[in-house]
Amino acid sequence: MMSIGKQKFVWMNGELVEWDRANVPILTHALHYGTAVFEGIRAYKTDSGLSIFRLKDHMRRLKGSAHVYLMDLPYSESELCEATTTLLAKNEMHDSAYIRPIAFKAEGGINLDYREVPTWVAIVAFSFNKYHEKEGLDVCVSSWRRTGEPSVPSLAKASGHYINAVLARVEAAQNGFDEAIFLDHRGFVSEGTGENIFIVRNGTLHTPPLSAAILEGITRDTVRTIAQDQDLKVQERDIARAELYTCDEAFFTGTAVEISPIVSVDRRKIDDGNPGPVTRKVQKLFSNVVSGNNRQYDHWLTPVYPKA
Repeated sequence: MMSIGKQKFVWMNGELVEWDRANVPILTHALHYGTAVFEGIRAYKTDSGLSIFRLKDHMRRLKGSAHVYLMDLPYSESELCEATTTLLAKNEMHDSAYIRPIAFKAEGGINLDYREVPTWVAIVAFSFNKYHEKEGLDVCVSSWRRTGEPSVPSLAKASGHYINAVLARVEAAQNGFDEAIFLDHRGFVSEGTGENIFIVRNGTLHTPPLSAAILEGITRDTVRTIAQDQDLKVQERDIARAELYTCDEAFFTGTAVEISPIVSVDRRKIDDGNPGPVTRKVQKLFSNVVSGNNRQYDHWLTPVYPKA
């Protein structure tokens, strides 16, 4: 699991605040009811210096998640982007970093109607190791189903949704697995506890559709784009559970996990039990993009220390 490297400053409500002073009241609405939306963003060390990957897209999704939950953010996308680069520069970060913007309902009583409760916004950044230490993951299909429509809007990245993921992740760990895969309410493959999923069959990449209660992942979109640019076929469709056992390859995608190969599901090896050639190719393509070694995708990189 990731280890957090504590930094000096946190950005909070428009100001740089010392890490240990960035506190919230005990009656913060989000603490009791999960009324918050957040993002996970990564910055990578490139030849041109530290650059944030798809920063604008992440902040756009944050605003969208807030809008779904009728939560007005007091900052624009551009202001949040500028706050992020300012925070990393102020903390003098130069190596890879994980960034967590969060907007949440602050102190305002215990009424579930939070429209009059003020919204606070904070951004924290820290260095960390790989999310999964293992190269190939042994996963299980969770006994819990993925929450989504019509109960909650799965396209919103909301804090309260993740109690569902906690149940599945802990269950998987208790049973000796590295990660879990959700099925949706219909019984089709949805996603991991914090990752989207792809399988490979006959050289074609397959990934569940938005209707399978998935989060519209930015890394998922990145993989689709760079794969198609390399003439790899990508198909978005419902995936049956049994296909997890019979596919040629499988991997997770996500900001924290990046591209993580899956080598077994429910103690059934996928092919020979090693990461496959398509997965390896996607890993290499992704690594080149985020590290600034593919100029075609430079528009996805926001430099923290722009050159004069």
